[in-house]
Amino acid sequence: MSKNGSKQEGNSKTARKILISQPKPESERSPYFDLERKHNVELVFHPFIVLEGIPARDFRKQKIDVQQYTAIIFTSRNAIDHFFRMSEELKLSIAQDTKYFCITEAVALYLQKFILYRKRKVFYGADGTNKSMLDVINKHKEAEKFLYVCSENQQDSEICSWLKNNKCDFQLAYMYRTISNDIKPVLQKNEYDMICFFTPSGVKSLLDNFPDFKQNGTVLTAFGGNTSKAVLEAGFNLEIQVPSPQRPSMVAALDIFLASAPTKAPTNTASKAPKKAASKAPKKSPAKKAAKATK
Repeated sequence: MSKNGSKQEGNSKTARKILISQPKPESERSPYFDLERKHNVELVFHPFIVLEGIPARDFRKQKIDVQQYTAIIFTSRNAIDHFFRMSEELKLSIAQDTKYFCITEAVALYLQKFILYRKRKVFYGADGTNKSMLDVINKHKEAEKFLYVCSENQQDSEICSWLKNNKCDFQLAYMYRTISNDIKPVLQKNEYDMICFFTPSGVKSLLDNFPDFKQNGTVLTAFGGNTSKAVLEAGFNLEIQVPSPQRPSMVAALDIFLASAPTKAPTNTASKAPKKAASKAPKKSPAKKAAKATK
């Protein structure tokens, strides 16, 4: 499942096989594939969770009038997918002047799949952190009524707390739920140098599948404050936390980590060659001198 701790200690070796707990990107232009070629590593994609959309009839029980909200908060592409799915199922028309506040630029750009994208109504944080997105929301909190689209069993507590503490007019809208996926086949047949988590539910899925999971030196990375918290609360060592100003995305974080980790093979080969040549040279000269002296 994972390699022994004695073989993996933080940045002491390059991660050769990395497990990404998300579906494989559909586009060949994904930066993940560029990363794979650049650092000569193998990326294995397998979602740790499965998202299940909440049916419209169950959503109605929340008694939320979506059209009454002037601003929507999205922290993932999944939230966007389910928001517009629900709108279609309920036959709702979303006002063109609705504002959208997104956790990252990538999430914001994904809105182009559903709306006519205009920068004046789509906002996102500068560095992909909750704080940067909340800083933007703070400028609009007095004039907007916010709908935070999230999972039934997974909300970002930092965002919820901020909205409450800053007396924002907001409502949580549960439009989907997360379920642990079967990850046993993937983890049992391979050893991974690194596992990348993106949600607290992904950490829960690991423990649901392997209650006695031992990290044994496997490098763990986490995207988001709640995911980082889940990794630490599970008793694991967290090597990399994303996002940050230096590491705004998981790809950027992996790029920095892999670039700083030494590559063993070339170093060993280079260091052995000179030693052998140097060790042979001084042995020949004394041997010849001894032979001449004897003669």
